[in-house]
Amino acid sequence: MMKKNHSENISDTASEYPLLSKIDSPEDLRKLQLSKLPEVCSDIRKFLINSLSSNPGHFASSMGAVELTVALHYVFNTPYDRIVWDVGHQAYGHKLLTGRRELFKNNRKLDGLSGFPNPDESPYDTFSAGHASNSISAGLGMSVASEMQKENPRRNVVAVIGDASIGGGLAFEGINNAANTPNNLLIILNDNDMSIDNNVGALNSYLGKITTSKSYNAIRYKIYKFLKRYHLVSERKRGFILRFNNSLKSLLSRQQNIFEGLNVRYFGPFDGHDLNRVIRVLRDIKDMEGPRILHLRTIKGKGYEPAEKDPATWHAPGKFDPETGVRVSGDGGEKKPLKYQDVFGNTLVELAELNSKIVGVTAAMPSGTSMSILQEKYPERVFDVGISEGHAVTFSGGLAKDGMRPYCAIYSSFLQRAYDHIIHDVAIQRLPVTFCIDRAGIVGEDGVTHHGVFDLSYLRSIPNMIVASPRNEEAMRNLLYTAQCDNYGPFAIRYPRGAGRNVEWQTPMKRIAIGKGERLSAGTDVAVLSIGPIAEDVKNAVKKAVAEGISVAHYDMMFLKPLDNEILKEVAELKCPIITVEDGVINGGLGSAVMEWLNDKGCLSVVKRIGVPDKFVAQGSVAQLYHQCEMDEDAIYNAIVAVKRQ
Repeated sequence: MMKKNHSENISDTASEYPLLSKIDSPEDLRKLQLSKLPEVCSDIRKFLINSLSSNPGHFASSMGAVELTVALHYVFNTPYDRIVWDVGHQAYGHKLLTGRRELFKNNRKLDGLSGFPNPDESPYDTFSAGHASNSISAGLGMSVASEMQKENPRRNVVAVIGDASIGGGLAFEGINNAANTPNNLLIILNDNDMSIDNNVGALNSYLGKITTSKSYNAIRYKIYKFLKRYHLVSERKRGFILRFNNSLKSLLSRQQNIFEGLNVRYFGPFDGHDLNRVIRVLRDIKDMEGPRILHLRTIKGKGYEPAEKDPATWHAPGKFDPETGVRVSGDGGEKKPLKYQDVFGNTLVELAELNSKIVGVTAAMPSGTSMSILQEKYPERVFDVGISEGHAVTFSGGLAKDGMRPYCAIYSSFLQRAYDHIIHDVAIQRLPVTFCIDRAGIVGEDGVTHHGVFDLSYLRSIPNMIVASPRNEEAMRNLLYTAQCDNYGPFAIRYPRGAGRNVEWQTPMKRIAIGKGERLSAGTDVAVLSIGPIAEDVKNAVKKAVAEGISVAHYDMMFLKPLDNEILKEVAELKCPIITVEDGVINGGLGSAVMEWLNDKGCLSVVKRIGVPDKFVAQGSVAQLYHQCEMDEDAIYNAIVAVKRQ
């Protein structure tokens, strides 16, 4: 492999990518002879290696889905025919083939391409992706809509889902509905035996063993076509015939197929990197009626040896040398503050050593949440339930009900999927589940589907909930320690993506009072109330304002629920303008809570709220997005000056 310089301007010449450089749409791809397609796959992989080595993104998943992507756009008439990607980690090749090759250098950057399929970006991106397990339900809806509108020619709908995502509850709900609703949905199971971490659960083990005879499927399909041609079987009787055939097949093979048990036709497994065969199978089953599943076995990171050997690390590896595969750390060897997730993981081990009832629960993200640190020390006390956030919450509730102290670590944006479970299975019963909400606030380049900006608002409204956000690592450790000191009921601790600010973070833990904040500086002209690590930006803005002669009081609230009434009384008595600052949506968060409290007390203070505005925020660096949302240090300083002048 040729060594590339680490430039963001990736060469896209005919000599570099002979065929890919000529493909500006899938229509161009479909003009190529079948024999040329392996070269297209080679060009895509070379492009991804060169591009993602300098502009990081989701690497291994897209490398593993290259042949599948090429085959889909070659066989189906996209965008008329719909391809619905699940999660979207594997869709970079799809973007390259659908007119976005020249724009890819701005992938995941401010005002650039989204890192996930986005219908606002391209008609080829048929449905928003970013959270797992939704492709089957969305694809089924599209297929039924097409049938109901009697579209001609028939519109094919393909839902692409991974072996980890298909274990999610929504995927099973979609399959179950597909089996009982007239539709022609094709589900492609991209089975690489990996999600981000290793897959878990019985379904994953089952997928590793399942087999289906190619000759059997071919014969059965021919018989079905023959019977239908001579009106010996109708669509009404099709379900009975399908169930009979499935029962006979299970008897002869001594193996039952879970999908065909749901009356969904199953084909495979096939080698997902055998391009000719994948295309041939897609053509064979393309025009079949009724729901069906094509099972393809693929290798995550295919075509790049380091990624094939360590697909978990290479899911999103950051910058790397494309020739050697050496990842670029960029730390220069100096000691730096840990990521908040690592502070959490290490602190949890300390707590587990003190309290034998503490257990960890995560939804397919042990390394992403650093629950893996506890898993390594006490493997029997960590439960990875797969991509099943709702189950993770209810399972934690069950553990808590019978005496354990579960710490349930889930990304903020993914916890949204379990909202009803939080209410019904934890909060109503006041069960002591500690929700460790990672990636809270603006997360940066992962963009709109991954920003964790709603948790403050959606948790604050739930009775019995304690909702807190530490401003630094020391406060985080104290909150984690406090949560297991008493039976407080559900206790939510939210913290951001990325590193903290303190190298010496491992301070002695102590119990803190629930609902108590801290005054960080005194003042009389303006009062600023913040929650979470954004307090540091406030601190810097306050220093600038004080240097301008403005007397500013700054309070770290720490708890959104319950609010610190003593601080609010103190602020109200100042009779000065108030600014609230939070790394979350301003509707329903800290600012709303403070305004409600003041209104209930009959106070008429002016309140300026700073946070994420009422819109969906796209991708970009955290600093860029803070600036865009007018919640960075400069914006806070300007707000202080502005309210003082009022």
